[in-house]
Amino acid sequence: MAGELTQPSRGIAERVQFEVSSEDGGLRLDQLIAKHVPGLSRRKARLLIELGGAFVDCARVKVLGRKLWPGQKIEVHLGGAIGRVSPGLGAAALQRDGEGLPHHGIVHEDAHVVVVDKPSGLLTTPMPESDRNNLLDLLERRTEPPTRAWPVNRLDTETSGLLVFGKTELATRALSERFRTHDVDRQYLAVVHGAVPASLRRIEEPIDGQPAASEVAVLQPAAGATVVRVRTETGRTHQVRIHMAGAGHSVCGDRRYGERGALEPPRMALHATRLGFVHPENGERMVFESRWPADLSAWIAGL
Repeated sequence: MAGELTQPSRGIAERVQFEVSSEDGGLRLDQLIAKHVPGLSRRKARLLIELGGAFVDCARVKVLGRKLWPGQKIEVHLGGAIGRVSPGLGAAALQRDGEGLPHHGIVHEDAHVVVVDKPSGLLTTPMPESDRNNLLDLLERRTEPPTRAWPVNRLDTETSGLLVFGKTELATRALSERFRTHDVDRQYLAVVHGAVPASLRRIEEPIDGQPAASEVAVLQPAAGATVVRVRTETGRTHQVRIHMAGAGHSVCGDRRYGERGALEPPRMALHATRLGFVHPENGERMVFESRWPADLSAWIAGL
C-alpha cells in the first residue's frame, strides 16, 4: 500500500502512514520507510528512526533493523527535526546536537519539583517527529540512569521563561490540579504592536470554546509598540498571543496570530516572567521571577 500523505493542522509535523503489505513482509524498518516515503533516502530514514519519528502500531520504535510483517501499521513524522540535527548517527551525533542547544537555567530544585528558565528555541517536550534534545529530555538525562520528570506546564518553542516539572508522579498530579483549577500565578512580559491604551485592563474572550481571561498592564510605551505585562487567569494554549492579537495589539514577532511590521525582534517578544504555586509536598507558596533575556532586552533598549 502506498504511503498516505497527511497535512495535520496547528503546525504538527507532516506525516506519512502506510500498512505493511505481503510483498514487504520481513523488510527492515529503515528499508520500509525509505521505500514508502517519497524523497526520503535510506540514510535519512535511519536518521529519522533514531530521532524517534517512526511509530509501529502506535508505538515509537528506534530499532533500525526491526523487521516488519504484513498488516502492521507504520506512521512516520516528518518535521524540522531532521534539518536541525547532525548528519551522522549514533551517540556522538546526539551529543553534538545537545551541545548546540540554547542553555536553560535551573531556578529551583528539590526532591519533588524543578523550576526551569527555558530559553527561546528549545522545545519543552518531545514532538511526534523527535523525542530527543527537548527540555524534558535534557532534564531526565542529567543523571545516569536518567531521572524521570513530568511536565506540568508548557511554553511555545519561541517563548522563553519559567516552567515547572514534577519529579514524582504524586507531585505532578498535585501541581497539575492546581493548574487545572487556575490556582497558580502566571505572568508574561510582551512587546506588542501599537500604542496600548491604559483602559485595556482585562480581556475575556473564549479560546477553542473554553473561557479565557487575561489581565493587562501597560508598562512602557515605545516607538510603534508597547511593553505590557499580562497575567493569565486561565491557561489556554497561546492565550497571551490570541488575546493581544484579538485586541488589535499582536505580539511582535508572532508569525501565527500577528503580522510583519516595522518592528522586527530577534524572535517572538514573549517571556514568562513570573510563576507562583503552592508546593505539592509542604504547602508553601513559592514565587519565582525571571527578567527579560538578553536577546530581547537589548532589542527593547534600542526602541
